[in-house]
Amino acid sequence: MLMNNYDEYLRQGEPDKIEKSRIWKMAIGLQQVDGLRPSDYLIKTANENIEGKITIDEVKRRIDSYYKTQTVSHSDRTEEADKVAAKITEVLLEHTFSFSPLEYINIHKRLFEGIYPFAGKVRDYNISKQEWVLDGKSVMYAGAHLLREALEHDFKQEKEFDYKGLSAREKVEHIAKFISNIWQAHVFGEGNTRTTAVFAIKYLRTFGFAVNNEAFENHSYYFRNSLVRANYNDFKNNIVANQEYLNKFFYNILLGEQNELKSRYLHIYFNRPDAQYPSSSDADGGVNVGESVGESVGEVSERQKRILDIIAANNSISAQQLSAILKTTARTVEREIKKMREKGILERIGGDRGGHWKINGKEDRNE
Repeated sequence: MLMNNYDEYLRQGEPDKIEKSRIWKMAIGLQQVDGLRPSDYLIKTANENIEGKITIDEVKRRIDSYYKTQTVSHSDRTEEADKVAAKITEVLLEHTFSFSPLEYINIHKRLFEGIYPFAGKVRDYNISKQEWVLDGKSVMYAGAHLLREALEHDFKQEKEFDYKGLSAREKVEHIAKFISNIWQAHVFGEGNTRTTAVFAIKYLRTFGFAVNNEAFENHSYYFRNSLVRANYNDFKNNIVANQEYLNKFFYNILLGEQNELKSRYLHIYFNRPDAQYPSSSDADGGVNVGESVGESVGEVSERQKRILDIIAANNSISAQQLSAILKTTARTVEREIKKMREKGILERIGGDRGGHWKINGKEDRNE
């Protein structure tokens, strides 16, 4: 597994290696927000940085040089994952911070410069994004004409807020609400969640909390989905914005709680009687409710895991609908589905019209 080496560094107990290994794990984990997975070359180079053999500047130079000699397809965002992970590590290794909209915008610029042409620029167009936890619907993001004002308002309100007299949980919940608000603005065309996560981590350091980074390392996809649920209302269907999922995430990293962080719990129809979630008694599914689909079916890529999670929520979904939610091409989705069908992880019951997907549990597979 990619992370084994990092766990070794944690056990060695050398302070510099401990800090760098934790930050690298978190930086790599945050790429899962967009279903990205770093290359083996990045892992090898990160190890050398953790060991003190090369600087973070040298890491970035090597990655730049590496991709100048590689032929990478346009559908493969491994280069983005590698470069952004290195930049996140660089930013988080710096113990500097300014609580301001300018800091927030500058973090985006530093993470995505050379990757997105709009790095560090406030978007000047309106956006919507289909979310599988919303069954394909979108959060209502701030209008382009009000973005700067909205961001400045949120920062002003937070700066003036008095935390005195609040319990630890109340403090955490207020911080979570502030983070949720600046994310909801969705100031940038892409990269909002990773930027918000990095800003949040640096901000949390100023409170003196002993931040447990494990949730950012292993549950960044849940983090994004919890932000979605904290900012979505559909009163017609009795769905109300719910911050409890985001609170649980922050309780874990700040208060040391062990709340279970599973994205499928966040789906708007999770508790609906007719929701398409396989259960332990569902012979067609083979996956327990609340269990990570990726863990149940064995080794799968991050993109394949996301496809399986979406199918678990709606087993009649089409490749075209999947591609819209994942922001990739239908051809890419079809290729990933083909791989999983060949491994026996996924199968089609019935035809293209009227049929549905079946996710086979690990015990059902032909190894």
